Amino acid sequence: MCAMTDQWRGPVLVTGTDTEVGKTVVTAAIAAAAQAAGLRVAVIKPGQTGTATGEPGDVEAVTRLSAPMTARTLAAYPDPLAPLAAARVAELPPLELYNAVDAIREEADKHDLVLVEGAGGLLVPMGLRPSGEAWTVADLAVSLGAPAVVVARAGLGTINHTALTLEALDRRAVPAGVVIGAWPADPELVHWANVSDLLPNLLGALPSGAGAMDPGVFRRSAPGWLTPALYGVLDDWRAWADEIN
Repeated sequence: MCAMTDQWRGPVLVTGTDTEVGKTVVTAAIAAAAQAAGLRVAVIKPGQTGTATGEPGDVEAVTRLSAPMTARTLAAYPDPLAPLAAARVAELPPLELYNAVDAIREEADKHDLVLVEGAGGLLVPMGLRPSGEAWTVADLAVSLGAPAVVVARAGLGTINHTALTLEALDRRAVPAGVVIGAWPADPELVHWANVSDLLPNLLGALPSGAGAMDPGVFRRSAPGWLTPALYGVLDDWRAWADEIN
């Protein structure tokens, strides 16, 4: 399922097997590696939720870590819910699918790579179509004709969740690859077994705690966490494993 580098241009969806799997930090790492390779990069968050806490949103976190050329949030909602549910609770207009598509294509005309970070998993309701039906990140990928990076956990349970997400994308003819969002400092047998199972689709692995790094260190390190398909330099998983050990 993994595509070559020239196919990972234009709009690229970053989704996950679940919430809190590291999508934002992986988005920042891909942005940093692509910019180090000379690409013009934009990052778009279609629906940001949980803004009532006053904490920085995902776009702000990506900007701090990788400083992409452009960073935009299309719609923001106070409550920490799926974007469509958050819009309803706050009585705010839900994000319309084709408005999101148009905004992303507009940035694709001005950038080499547009990373579109979803919310939660692949089938989380993001907003409404003109017909009134809900749409998901999967629908956005299909509408854009964009490939997807699936961010997965390293530990127990990730194989099933990742396989389900990849199967859903494959059924929609969306090319996809996997990045492990947080590789532990002291991996156990389950982590190594999961790497073996994910290897055919694996495009990278970020160390646990990468999001807390100094931004300069993060940007210099990011290419080493990603394969050349995502503008990194990680081209030998056996050497990576030996180094980790």
